Amino acid sequence: MREEFPIFRNHPNLCYLDSAATAHKPDAVIHALKEFYEKDYGTVHRAIYRQSLRATEKYAEAREKVRSFLNASSSQEIIFTKGTTDSLNIVATSLTKTFLKPGDEILVSEMEHHSNLVPWQMAAKECGATLSFIPMNEQGVLEWEGKITSKTKIVAVAHMSNVTGTMNPIAPISQEAKKVGAFLVVDGAQAAPHMPVDVQKLGCDFYAFSSHKCYGPTGIGVLFGKKELLEVMTPIQGGGDMILRVDLMETTYAPPPLRFEAGTPLIAQAIGFKAALDWIDNVTRSHLYAHTHALRTYTEEKLNEIPGLHILGQAPEKGGLITFTVDGAHPLDIATLLDAEEIAIRSGHLCAQPLLRKFGLESALRVSFAAYNTEADAERFVKALKRIIPLMSRKKNSVY
Repeated sequence: MREEFPIFRNHPNLCYLDSAATAHKPDAVIHALKEFYEKDYGTVHRAIYRQSLRATEKYAEAREKVRSFLNASSSQEIIFTKGTTDSLNIVATSLTKTFLKPGDEILVSEMEHHSNLVPWQMAAKECGATLSFIPMNEQGVLEWEGKITSKTKIVAVAHMSNVTGTMNPIAPISQEAKKVGAFLVVDGAQAAPHMPVDVQKLGCDFYAFSSHKCYGPTGIGVLFGKKELLEVMTPIQGGGDMILRVDLMETTYAPPPLRFEAGTPLIAQAIGFKAALDWIDNVTRSHLYAHTHALRTYTEEKLNEIPGLHILGQAPEKGGLITFTVDGAHPLDIATLLDAEEIAIRSGHLCAQPLLRKFGLESALRVSFAAYNTEADAERFVKALKRIIPLMSRKKNSVY
């Protein structure tokens, strides 16, 4: 699979271990974008000329592809957005305007990416709702049982943590949320690229993920929402494409998904996104999950042999990433020295500051795996890390 990614043809020595942040693009995606711009480019939903009709058809095909990818019941449940963050903000803002009232509880897990936390903080302040949290234990497992009550109106949780890699039990959480009539909002940014996702089996009301983590273009993502909810939710942006009729004093909104897609849509990005999902389905998500799971397990075994290295989270079910710290070494220093050897990993707060503080940290290091990674990448990373860590110790003991 590595040979299908031109980044590695142009940088043959690159060891890229940051796909949880963003994934590289296969030839199929780049070709789809190039072909659309060269042969079929036109606006959608607005004209009768042939380029516009072809673009509209391809755009509709992209939406249907996402529907199939998530096993949603209707393409009307698939909204194209700017990305996972945009999707979650749309949900939080619209639910606040449509359903929430003072005293309602918004229940968020402690392991959330800022994108599934900050919008709910804003929502709670906007409508006077109460913000509560599902605690996470030292193993990185959510202790969610008994936390959903009759006051809970929204439950927001990651399918897979971008820090600990924990895979959360979405279906059981959904069943408990349904008992009290709460909406379940799932951040699927880390899970969707690597494993089968069936929103009907999961039972969630909303599911968000991004193209760029799925080997597709940047700038586009998806919000799945149940049709019966989208039909009554308030749109948060006004303009072209989201209307049926506009008068000077009043507007009739289009049915979903268009009522949430104001303005000229992300046409080329959607077409590239479809190519990426086609590529994933051709490889198969079960194969991708097995591949990244094996690389993560192999790398964890090697890292556990290094004195002073600590892995965050030991959940029984984990995805293909590892977050860790090294005693006496700043994450930025280690990441910088690895970059000098063309080994790319993530350092910093990982857009999850409350989660890191749960472990008593302000920053950490993360490696994450994708289709193009190999066991050789893992070995090279671990060997380099073993060379670098003693340098950190010498630096600490030096006199300046």
